[in-house]
Amino acid sequence: MFRRGPSRGHACYSWPPGHALEIMKTVLVIAGYDPSGGAGVLADIKAIAAMGCFGAAAVTSLTFQNTQGVAGADHQSAETLLRQIDPLLGDFDISAVKTGMLPTLEIIEATAERIARLDCTPVVVDPVVRSTSGFDLIDDEALAALVGKLVPLASVVTPNAVEAERIAGHPVTNEAEMELAARAIVKLGARAALVKGGHLDLDGQAVDVLFDGLAVHTFSEPRIESTSTHGTGCTLASAIAAGLALGRSLPVAVAAAKTYVSRAIRSAPGLGKGHGPLNHFYFLEQK
Repeated sequence: MFRRGPSRGHACYSWPPGHALEIMKTVLVIAGYDPSGGAGVLADIKAIAAMGCFGAAAVTSLTFQNTQGVAGADHQSAETLLRQIDPLLGDFDISAVKTGMLPTLEIIEATAERIARLDCTPVVVDPVVRSTSGFDLIDDEALAALVGKLVPLASVVTPNAVEAERIAGHPVTNEAEMELAARAIVKLGARAALVKGGHLDLDGQAVDVLFDGLAVHTFSEPRIESTSTHGTGCTLASAIAAGLALGRSLPVAVAAAKTYVSRAIRSAPGLGKGHGPLNHFYFLEQK
């Protein structure tokens, strides 16, 4: 469900959307690798496929983690990252880009330089700052570079409440503060900002606030009490990128992605001993 201003509307979506007669759109993901499969590029590719698009990925960092936590990471060099990206740009028509974990200054600079070459391509920037288990995934220098170099290239930035606080520089504890943070991020150069409130309990609802530079749109779904929330941010951002690749407007892409994530949480398989993964292809079990 989403609303614009005081009005509220409901929308139903079928999964996968079904674009068999069209040329499949390609979404490029630039993000970290989670060997447990719940987050990072593995979750991104699943979400993109579920939305009816094709996902290609360049890995920025090899993380060492499972559902219980992150033990560390080996970051790629800018050269290694570009040697992944450039063959993809030379081969595929990229319809959207989604960035996730960009852990170092050189990785961010290389990513921003390549994205700047993709004229008019939608770019979803998920500013991954900290893992669900509390592991810091980016330092202050890298975050400053992300804000200065990558945010101005973004069609939409998708921070959660904690990430929005760090970027906007003020607390994000309620819907009004979410809107203020979204507006602040747009002032930093982004075309739009979606502040996610999944970490907040707002009257039993999981509320996200989008500011697209002109209007504020609020999206809500009933809050789900679950430990199967590993990779929700990655999944949402990738689903939005796929929606934009398919030509949907940003509010429609966000609404579809939020519905998708909620259903994927509700049908999560309960794997692992910590924060488990979503069920990215729950709709296959409903056939």
